[in-house]
Amino acid sequence: MIIHEYIHNGPFHFEAGGCVSELKVAYHTSERCWQKDDERKVIWICHALTANSDAEDWWPQLVGPGKLFDTERYFVVCANMLGSPYGSSGPSSINPETGKPYYLDFPMITVRDIVRANDLVRRHLGIERIDLMIGGSIGGFQSAEWAIMEPDLIDKLVLIACGVRTTPWLTAYNESMRLALEADPTFRECASLKGGEAGLKCARSIALISYRSYEGYNLTQYEQDVDCLFADRAASYQRYQGKKLADRFDAYSYYYLCGSADSNNVGRGRGGVEAALGTIRSNTRVVGIDSDRLFPVEEQKMIASHIPGATYHELTSKFGHDGFLLEYDQLTAIIEPLLP
Repeated sequence: MIIHEYIHNGPFHFEAGGCVSELKVAYHTSERCWQKDDERKVIWICHALTANSDAEDWWPQLVGPGKLFDTERYFVVCANMLGSPYGSSGPSSINPETGKPYYLDFPMITVRDIVRANDLVRRHLGIERIDLMIGGSIGGFQSAEWAIMEPDLIDKLVLIACGVRTTPWLTAYNESMRLALEADPTFRECASLKGGEAGLKCARSIALISYRSYEGYNLTQYEQDVDCLFADRAASYQRYQGKKLADRFDAYSYYYLCGSADSNNVGRGRGGVEAALGTIRSNTRVVGIDSDRLFPVEEQKMIASHIPGATYHELTSKFGHDGFLLEYDQLTAIIEPLLP
């Protein structure tokens, strides 16, 4: 897939207030560019919290030549979320008024802001119909919101391991991660994009516990030495994953993206969640994961029950919420019948 940059001509106003004079959205597409009379089907992938717009990179079993989402057969698009450090506008972007990163002066971002920015890319490309939209986790937030905002745009919709209104359970995790960032004194200094790095490592450790499961950790992180004095394999894993994220992400982007997740509520201003879901016209499949503690299957079943004609499907996994990235054979069986 090829990376592009869209620059919005004119101010972009945010739902929670504030605006930026220049909005940038990084996005990836299939190698052959979209043409006005292109006959290829359009597949739009909405990415999760710390991923990027190169879906072939983080979902390699499903995206690419000859894969389920065949980039040689379909026109595949994935746009980078606002707030992410991978090319779209966010706290790590340069503020034209100061010549320095925005840091915490960037406007707060909602899921609806992310979708409106992505829709600007869609309009820029001249795409009038999305044949299939798919998103997992916060990518599912975007997909559901988009299907409500533009009810005639999306033909088929796949929502995986996500929610349509942020639960206290999710907010508690998000706040715990923000507390970890704020506990690092360098975070509020806003002197460098490496600010809050220690806090980011801690926040990632908290996130991993929410993404995985008791069974998954016990399967992969058990001590090999049955006589070890102190168990440290899982501890080493947490530290490794924290450093791995800190090497490619920044604490300010993470802070804003966690905040955007707390804004998720498709029913806001629409008469409630059930009424909003009832306006979705897409052929929808909702996918839950049996071991997901972050978005339990009860939440997925509720979503499916209120979208007209939607069907519910369930992945079996020992790896909790992260199962949507790992159980690709099961996902293929669910999604493939929707593809032309």
